[in-house]
Amino acid sequence: MAELKFFDKVAARASVPDDTARALTEATLRTLAERISGGEAADLAGHVAHELRPLLARAAQEEPEVFAYDEFLRRVAERAGVEPQLAERGAGAVLQTLHRVVGHREFERALAQLPTEIQALAQPVPQGP
Repeated sequence: MAELKFFDKVAARASVPDDTARALTEATLRTLAERISGGEAADLAGHVAHELRPLLARAAQEEPEVFAYDEFLRRVAERAGVEPQLAERGAGAVLQTLHRVVGHREFERALAQLPTEIQALAQPVPQGP
């Protein structure tokens, strides 16, 4: 049930249908897990719905891959089967939703391993008047 709520929140934040939200969530979490250490990925996995945990699963001692913002979005777009612009909006929606689920301290610790451009995706975009 918590998994469905996560997808619903991503769908609402990214303004996409449920199936696209699911694809974006899976793609973003897999890519995030590659980019942060195995220990941080495991910490995040402990806070998400059981069904989402395998997306963040890595060996605890596994070192993160080093890649920049463009590669992060390329991987998300390719895995989700979407255009780069939608991958950017979707990855932001997933990271913002993850932040709410995981809690500030855990999330900030994981994000500290990311380049600032990827960290910026997790910041909510202010809504206009």
